[in-house]
Parts: sequence; C-alpha cells; structure tokens
Amino acid sequence: MSGTKVARYKFGLFEADLESGELFRNGQKLRLQEQPFQVLLALLERPTEVVTRDELRERLWPSDTFVDFDHSLNTAINKLRDALGDGASNPRFIETLPRRGYRFIAPVQVFGETAIPDPQPAATISTPSAPRIAGAELPQISHPVARTLFGALQVMYLVFYGVALWRLEETGLRAAAGWNINATVMQTIVLVTAVVGIVLRLYTLNATIFNYRHTGENFRRIFYFVLALDVLWAMSPFLLTYKIGVGPAFAACAALVYSPFAQRVLALVAWPEKR
Repeated sequence: MSGTKVARYKFGLFEADLESGELFRNGQKLRLQEQPFQVLLALLERPTEVVTRDELRERLWPSDTFVDFDHSLNTAINKLRDALGDGASNPRFIETLPRRGYRFIAPVQVFGETAIPDPQPAATISTPSAPRIAGAELPQISHPVARTLFGALQVMYLVFYGVALWRLEETGLRAAAGWNINATVMQTIVLVTAVVGIVLRLYTLNATIFNYRHTGENFRRIFYFVLALDVLWAMSPFLLTYKIGVGPAFAACAALVYSPFAQRVLALVAWPEKR
C-alpha cells in the first residue's frame, strides 16, 4: 500500500524543500533560519487559510518554553518576509490579519514523493507525483487591491444603470430605430433590469466597503444571475454605434462580457474559499 508525503512546496519563483529545510529562489539557496522556515511551512500547509499566532506558538515553542513569544514571532515573520522580498503593507505572499494571525495568499504547488513499500524484501521505489495546485490559479495581488478593484466595478455598473435610467426615453427610441424593437418594450426591459442591478450592486458595494467576510461566497452563489444580467447589458454599446462606430461597440461589448468573470476572480482573491 502506498503513501504520499509532501517533499517540497513551490510558489512564484520560490521553492521550499522539506527534507533539507532550505528555501530556494530560481534554484539559488537563500539564507533562512529554522524558525522562519517553520513559519513558512505552517502557512504553506494551509494556503488561503488563517494560521493563528497561537498555532504558530505551539508549533515553534514547547509549552514549557519561556520566551517573549510576540517579539520572537514578529522577528521570524520579518526575516521570512525579507527572504521573500515581501511587505506587510502590500503583501504578495503573507497577509497579516491583526490580532488573529497570518495567511498565505499566493498560489502554491505541492510536490510529493510516493513510497511503495513491499512486504517482501525489495527496493523501495520512489517516484515524483504530479503537482497539485493547493491554491486557485489567481493573480498575485493583495486582498485590499482586489477588494478595491471589485468595488470599482460595482460603482461602474451603478453609474451605467443611472445613466440608462436618466436617458430612458432616448434608449427606447434608439433601440426602436436600430434594433427594430418596440420602444416601450425596450424601456421596460431597461427599467426592470436597471432597478434589479442597482439593488444588486448596492449590496455588493456595501459588502465590499465593510469587508463582509461572506461577500465572496455570496457572490459565487449568485454568479450565474450576475453573468446573465451583465451579458444582457453588454449589448448596450451597440445603441451608441451612431457615435462610436461598430468596431468600438464590439470592443466595449467584449469587455463587458468579460467583466463578470473578472469580478469572480477578484472576489476569490479578496475573499478566498474556505477549505
């Protein structure tokens, strides 16, 4: 019966070797002491999850050890960040959650070695397993930046809906002239979807401003509804072809169709899925 153990972690340009206890960058060994390395392993074992300071204390120091824990842990974190070229204000790898702990926010690849023991005398075979993606393949941007971009998109749609309602009569006339759709029908569609969209965007914007911890989860639940609504509104640039032309209208339409997928990625970065 075979068993799998983790041999090394890879993230960005870095690789942590568990057997040797060493950290490499582009194949070059970096100087990193044991405690910062153990902190790194604790974070890599649970990417996107919060590792509390108490959990790190239990891992690094036995219960009967007398040490200035806060100072020692802060020193280990600072040394680890120095080795990774990371910063607390705009982290690419290690995010600080004040009074709670730390979270590893970059995608992590886990490589294992599978040992296949034979009950009869035989050589142990060791083969490298395929890498497993422990974190989603996400942009390496900080949570605050992702949250800001997500919020900016919500504001964009609110402006979008507001302008459409302000020019509601003209919208109906343009649709009737360009698309051969009854003006009243078009105005009704715009009115209903804009009102629904405003309610939706006000919720997501407020949740973003207050950093509601279930924002990402709730957005993923309603994603297909958001997708349908955004794709419908992505057709709106064609109402402006008389001003911007057909080519720019297609380009704007493509960008708006992509928008809900961008929002989903940003929501996943800002509010990672619980594992």
